[in-house]
Amino acid sequence: MRVHTRHTPEFGVARVVLAGGEAVEAHPDTVLAHSFGVLRSKKGKGSGPSIFTAPPEGGWMDLAPKYPGDVYPLELSGRLGWSVAHDAVLARPVTVRHDQPWPAHQSLFGGDSGFLKHFSGTGSLVLACRGPVDSLTLKAGEVLTVNPLFVLAYPDSVQVRLRALDPAQPQSIRTGEGLALDVAGPGTIFVQTRARA
Repeated sequence: MRVHTRHTPEFGVARVVLAGGEAVEAHPDTVLAHSFGVLRSKKGKGSGPSIFTAPPEGGWMDLAPKYPGDVYPLELSGRLGWSVAHDAVLARPVTVRHDQPWPAHQSLFGGDSGFLKHFSGTGSLVLACRGPVDSLTLKAGEVLTVNPLFVLAYPDSVQVRLRALDPAQPQSIRTGEGLALDVAGPGTIFVQTRARA
């Protein structure tokens, strides 16, 4: 699977190029167009994502997020997993796993699903962002505080702690509202430059 982006960073579109028989998971509502012969199969019940498989000669799909912003292919090497904003995945190759439950998230969020999902494996995880993507690189032992509403993705190499900004004000584990995420390096954290609604 190869990913080419265009119209970034304001109105990004991702072209996912698939070899013959290669498959990718995406939500049907984000499929702008695809080459003839790409097959769609439902995944589970309801209106969730589907699996799109290229015919023997290969094919492509153009994917557009539901809201303005960038599209960003995050390359997973198989060495590190990544925590990603729960609503940020535009396309996922079948070689990338959604790890659910993920122990580090269970300790971070308790019994709630939280505002992050964990992915591991190899391939390009295509992310939809609100605004352009920015990266913040941390050295070993360096710590910064990030507003969870702007978090896009971070690798397993960093350590994180979630805390209330003001214990007297409301907080939401599901959105990150009213919370702060302390991140300790080494590693690079990706943020979107507009907050999730």
